[in-house]
Amino acid sequence: METQIAFICLFLVMIGLSPAEEVKRNLTGVVGGNITLPDPLLELGFLLDKLNTVASVDEEKFKILEERYNKRLDWNKNSGLFTLTDLQKEDSGLYKIDAKKTKITFSYSLTVYDPAPTPAVETQTVSSDSCWLICSVDKQASLLWIKDQDILNQSRSALSLPVTVRKEDRGSSYRCVAANPAENKTLHVNVTTSCGFNDTESLDNFEKRTYWIAGGICSVFLALVVVGVWVIKQRYLSKKKPVRQTQGRFHKRRGNPIYANSLQG
Repeated sequence: METQIAFICLFLVMIGLSPAEEVKRNLTGVVGGNITLPDPLLELGFLLDKLNTVASVDEEKFKILEERYNKRLDWNKNSGLFTLTDLQKEDSGLYKIDAKKTKITFSYSLTVYDPAPTPAVETQTVSSDSCWLICSVDKQASLLWIKDQDILNQSRSALSLPVTVRKEDRGSSYRCVAANPAENKTLHVNVTTSCGFNDTESLDNFEKRTYWIAGGICSVFLALVVVGVWVIKQRYLSKKKPVRQTQGRFHKRRGNPIYANSLQG
């Protein structure tokens, strides 16, 4: 009996000393931006960084314990979420939420990056049916050229990236994307303007209009010629027709000699 009691007590002690469950996540942020830790702390517990206890929560009361987090760390008592604002590279590191009642520890590895560079696009060469564009940034970043939903060209780390745009694709959507692990910036490019396809298109339209105008003038001129010929022909026939009728009546009279001699007598 005493052996059973001792075993039960030992088992309960082992449960009490068993390590809490730990959940690990990787997070990224941008210098000057904000990061919200995705797991709530609604009851007794602590937020810790790699060195110190940063803040405590107890009976819906939030207290910041590390001075460098003053005015930058917030806790929402409704959601239980921590938010760190105005991120700096020094904020990179390990953070933990230690929930005492649930005995769950949430661990976060936070990496703070510089903002992704803003891409710019320049036109390098232009021909009658295509042009060559260059997307560039002022510091190394992942660069992509995207046409509609397709990636045309990409580089994991570059300062510039070219793309060829063909005239028949001028109606497609082109964009250059500069990215790092924390964010990306996109520049939408109007290839019709950048490649001068507007001017080419205007010239094509002008040539088409000239063609149709010339064709219209020729058609009108031909129609006038046809009408003129028809009018002249009608006038000629109208003059000739009465002469034939008079001659016909004259022959009838000459065909009756007795009637003609009687008139002369």
